[in-house]
Amino acid sequence: MLGGVSTSVAFFDLDKTIIAKSSTLAFSKPFFAGGLINRRSVLRSAYAQFVFALSGADADQMAKMRAYLTELCAGWDVQTVRDIVAETLHTIVDPLVYAEAVDLIALHHAAGRDVVIVSASGTEVVEPIGTLLGADRVIATRLVEEGGRYTGEIEFYAYGDGKADAMRELAAECGYDLATSYAYSDSETDIPMLQAVGHAYAVNPDKVLRRAAETNGWSILEFARPVALRPKMPLRSTPSRIAAGAFVAGALTAGLVAHQVRKRLVK
Repeated sequence: MLGGVSTSVAFFDLDKTIIAKSSTLAFSKPFFAGGLINRRSVLRSAYAQFVFALSGADADQMAKMRAYLTELCAGWDVQTVRDIVAETLHTIVDPLVYAEAVDLIALHHAAGRDVVIVSASGTEVVEPIGTLLGADRVIATRLVEEGGRYTGEIEFYAYGDGKADAMRELAAECGYDLATSYAYSDSETDIPMLQAVGHAYAVNPDKVLRRAAETNGWSILEFARPVALRPKMPLRSTPSRIAAGAFVAGALTAGLVAHQVRKRLVK
């Protein structure tokens, strides 16, 4: 322990690592209902979600998605976005969460580690999901705001090397030891994120990440059981309630993946 904070931390990518879809695209229908996007944008988002589900997203696809989403949200009212996410969070996210990811979050908390979600999606989406999952912190993309609206520009893009750099900055700020820390992701674009820690796991990896995992000796995990999260993990309010809730969630949902990594997590 250092200053009351665990020196070991677990970093989790969000999309296709903790949840089965793109967190940003998953909210396209509520954004349509709230008047933020038109029907054509909903259909385009649905197609992007389909492609994402089939093959993941390489650097070129992520760049196109970034350009599309930032252009799309230019002029949106920030508070409206936050309200829509808050109102529809359980409906959208609950059915998408992998039970295996819930197990691991619970195991890391039980071992005294902080859990940090690292996602290329915007803070307005990632922070409420992080609260729902019981994460201690999040690293996410930040959009530029002006007069309560998005300008269409990006202040910080949590992607590729940017994720790894942000992890190092957080480690320096909080006293985390990256050499004893853990990271989980599904995508080749997160190889820098996995290289930044001592214990890297490829989750449902794409072809490039699978090869990188085999080359680097990283463990490969397969997550396949999306579950309704709400009955399993309550919102966190106090540190003691956080730890207790996470531990109970792990006890209720422990399965094959937890068995595979338990010995390494408790060291």
